[in-house]
Amino acid sequence: MRSALLFALLLFILPDVSAQLRYLHCGRLITMAGGKAEVQEEMTLVVQADTVVRVDKGYKPAPSGAEVIDLKNKTVLPGLIDCHVHFEFEQSRTSYNEKYTLNDADIAFRAEVYAERTLMAGFTTVRDLGGKGVNISLRNSINSGWTKGPRIFTAGKALSITGGHGDPTNGARWDLFDPPGVEDGVADGPDECRKAVREQVQRGADCIKVCATGGVLSLNKDGRLPHYAPDELGMIVSTARDLGVDVAAHAHGDEGIRRAVDAGVVSIEHGTFMSEATMDAMIAHGTWYVPTLTAGRAVSDSAVYAKGFFPEMVRVKALGIGPQIQRTTGIAYKKGVNIAFGTDAGVFPHGLNYLEFGYMSDAGMANADILRSATVNAARLLRYDRRIGSLETGKYADVIAVEGNPLSNIRDLRNVRFVMKAGVVYRQ
Repeated sequence: MRSALLFALLLFILPDVSAQLRYLHCGRLITMAGGKAEVQEEMTLVVQADTVVRVDKGYKPAPSGAEVIDLKNKTVLPGLIDCHVHFEFEQSRTSYNEKYTLNDADIAFRAEVYAERTLMAGFTTVRDLGGKGVNISLRNSINSGWTKGPRIFTAGKALSITGGHGDPTNGARWDLFDPPGVEDGVADGPDECRKAVREQVQRGADCIKVCATGGVLSLNKDGRLPHYAPDELGMIVSTARDLGVDVAAHAHGDEGIRRAVDAGVVSIEHGTFMSEATMDAMIAHGTWYVPTLTAGRAVSDSAVYAKGFFPEMVRVKALGIGPQIQRTTGIAYKKGVNIAFGTDAGVFPHGLNYLEFGYMSDAGMANADILRSATVNAARLLRYDRRIGSLETGKYADVIAVEGNPLSNIRDLRNVRFVMKAGVVYRQ
């Protein structure tokens, strides 16, 4: 009896070795190796466990016991990467009431749904740029195999000045909440900024997000004004570097963007009113630009067409944001600013991240460069290009397949039919 029980337990624990070797027969394959966006036809991608072990020309016969996955009528490419999402949140008419009605557990269960939806859309890696901190637990749950979702790099809670874009008490009655402190991500002055960075890293953040200017959806009156002084931004970046993490800066107005770039942030998120002089500074510093065009379009459309969707203070700020970000993106692209893909999903429904590809095309970006932004460029921004961003020997088997050919029509990336993350098939 004891031997039978032990045998049953071993069957449950030990993986099915035969299922770990897979031969993917790809009608069209875009590996993005070396950053090259080119199609190879009739290829075989060999996956062992969670890793790509070989890329072969032709449809290679699989050895006995290996699984063959037929993608001969699809275009196969690396799993997509979104460098700006918010899994704890999805904008709706009731969003501004949720801090009074939802507990952290409610937010966590809902975030699981958003994460799985994003994975099924072909995004195998994301950077979550701020919430209540539930995003850290979501990352851990996905890594432990308890929850389906993309690989997450998370900022935990965003850093904000008192009354700034990330202050959770904005719009509330003064006596309803205790004054927020560094544990809430609210920090004023260099000393508090140092403490706030350390607090988020101690809690498990992979990166830091700082609100360098006001924002569109927050209940403060101006989204363009700079919110952190140069010495505060410098302290945030230097403290983060000491702890081995990068800083991403939410920023709309040019002065706040320039301060963040000069301080050494790794990326500018949104960059709505960025000047060409600041773009030149980004090129000089090697700063990445994450435009989030879909979010801009979503808030502008809601402000115009959905009466009562936003509080009036937010509605006024949202008007025209989408077209302005698109204009800025087109100029930045032509100037040669490094662009990485990011959508700000949560400002619009999760799982529609692919809309960004079309908006980037509308901004004047070439299909090959758009694809680079969501693969090799995004992997470089995350400093994880040794494992993700392209289909090469030794990298994670993050693989998707789509109908059509994205290099001919970038909007074909909405037609995801197959998703594999680290060798595990989630959609087929």
